Amino acid sequence: MNSENTKAQMRKGILEFCILSILKERDYYTSEILEELKKVKLLVVEGTVYPLLTRLKNGDLLSYRWEESNAGPPRKYYKLTPKGEQFLGELAETWEELAHAVQEITTKNQDHE
Repeated sequence: MNSENTKAQMRKGILEFCILSILKERDYYTSEILEELKKVKLLVVEGTVYPLLTRLKNGDLLSYRWEESNAGPPRKYYKLTPKGEQFLGELAETWEELAHAVQEITTKNQDHE
């Protein structure tokens, strides 16, 4: 069994939650989102983030605005919508439940070894 594939699937499953959590702080453009993810070692490529941002926007969880940049073309800044904030709250609740359950199981099983 390939552990790299399993690890990639685990990362992919929480990426949406992490992006929404990043955007809770303030508006970000894509490069900043990628930087935040890299800081915590959630290594992703632009080709993964752009379609996800589009899907979240199409689901009315994000909105965006264009802002002129001194360093090149205009930048698209993403922002949570009210629906996105509510969805993030639901994901956070689910994450807490899952994290607790996984901790319980993995700790219990370690105690029996």
